[in-house]
Amino acid sequence: MEIKRGGSQPSAKGPSEWFTGAVRIDPLFQAPDPALVQTASVTFEPGARTAWHKHPLGQTLIVITGCGWVQREGGPVEEIRPGDVVWISPGEKHWHGATRTTAMTHIAVQERKDGRAVDWMEQVTDEQYRR
Repeated sequence: MEIKRGGSQPSAKGPSEWFTGAVRIDPLFQAPDPALVQTASVTFEPGARTAWHKHPLGQTLIVITGCGWVQREGGPVEEIRPGDVVWISPGEKHWHGATRTTAMTHIAVQERKDGRAVDWMEQVTDEQYRR
């Protein structure tokens, strides 16, 4: 058994290669091998969002606070709120983040395949982000 104490892991700024706007990533845990799961709490300030990306084994988002948006390629922009749980299928191209006026925090849960949990792609343009 291992206990990760709250505040024992440093927060990180979301890199500009993967995010637009102010994003804070707080790691929660990465299970040791042979387990594959990893989680983080991700806070998006108003207007902040991920780049387009895919997860080889899918991703679950659990919205904790605020109001955000999520979109899969070819689909509508969907609003997400506290208590919502979003399942993103393996290989599904998507993005997620805050609305223009409201911050949003979610817990992101994904698994590693061949050592990676995400494949980053191009940035979401302002035109794509606007609803």
